Amino acid sequence: GSLITLSCLSHRVVCQVISSAVPADPVLDNGTSDSSWITRLENNYGFYIGLGLAVFSSFLIGSSVILKKKGLLRLVEKGGTRAGDGGHGYLKDWLWWAGLLT
Repeated sequence: GSLITLSCLSHRVVCQVISSAVPADPVLDNGTSDSSWITRLENNYGFYIGLGLAVFSSFLIGSSVILKKKGLLRLVEKGGTRAGDGGHGYLKDWLWWAGLLT
């Protein structure tokens, strides 16, 4: 049979063609011909998607901490009992809940 060389950015494969077959034959399909848009997107932009998700999650985590802290400081300004001293007044503050849900 003839040899075919397939190359991409990370792999180089040499295939040997033994005989012709019907492409829709499920016995000969090894599942490597996935050309869905998700696979192409991951192969082309996977690093940038991961980087964007990391930055976005850092932003959400940081804003969550800041909102909860501002809610606790507002409670202290109003004269409520601090959470460390056994107070639960922060549970009535919408800013604290916004930080928790972020």
